[in-house]
Amino acid sequence: VQLQASGGGLVQAGGSLRLSCVNSASIFGMSYMGWYRQVPGKERELVARITDRGITDYADSVKGRFTISADNTKNTIYLQMGGLKPEDTAVYYCNAEQRMAGRTYMYWGQGTQVTVSS
Repeated sequence: VQLQASGGGLVQAGGSLRLSCVNSASIFGMSYMGWYRQVPGKERELVARITDRGITDYADSVKGRFTISADNTKNTIYLQMGGLKPEDTAVYYCNAEQRMAGRTYMYWGQGTQVTVSS
């Protein structure tokens, strides 16, 4: 499993960005795919995730502003971010969780920087 993330950048507060993450494997084989973010000096935190059945979960801080979705035909997930705030500034990481034979495997893509200016 290899994850390729893209779509970060610099945006003004209130603006929008869309992140994409392509999985080299079928996303049907994943229990979850999602996005985490991390700022220097802090732990990586979950932003949003989606199950192979399309069930979504969001951090309280992004509910109502961010939307995660999946395109199974492209093995790709997206994070549509709207109403961006300076505190959303972070490196965003794509994640996939795969459960096989009683074990859980976590995969990470390279980070993509999102910077929101005030």
